Amino acid sequence: MSELLASYHFCPHCGSADFAISGIRSMRCRACGYEHFVNASGAVAAWITNRAGEVLVCRRRFMPAAGTLDLPGGFIEPGETAEEAVCREVMEETHLLVQAPRYAFSLPNSYAFSGSVIPTIDLFFRCRCSDSRPLIADDDVEGCLWMPKAHINPAAFGLHSVSRGVAMLLRQEDEENT
Repeated sequence: MSELLASYHFCPHCGSADFAISGIRSMRCRACGYEHFVNASGAVAAWITNRAGEVLVCRRRFMPAAGTLDLPGGFIEPGETAEEAVCREVMEETHLLVQAPRYAFSLPNSYAFSGSVIPTIDLFFRCRCSDSRPLIADDDVEGCLWMPKAHINPAAFGLHSVSRGVAMLLRQEDEENT
């Protein structure tokens, strides 16, 4: 966290260079008193199964982890619920409509972007899809496909929290089916 804080050189409120680390996740401006906190950004990931029991996986188009597998998802926008975000992200990335996503669990993550490492909290949702329209990879997704659960290797997912989340979801489903 201190590496991220050290990358801020000026107060975003008054522009002063007298902006210093004041806590584990905060900086304070000595000129105007503004205090800036770095908090985890909310992100969502969708575990979508179809009627055949296959899981929708995507291939990342951009860094970080370009070319690796991923679950559909992304950052929660201001004013949006996590449930709205997961539905929007799935639509943007695959053109599929999911409804009534169910929260599964969350995992902390670090997301490398623009030369900084952003702390995130990744919220995983279980989703069903009865949508029969074809998959269309869009937005930051290079490709997407329905994959049988038996062929899913969590290590093939490039983002640490998604890899861990996929392993947890597979384990949960195995336990539910025994």
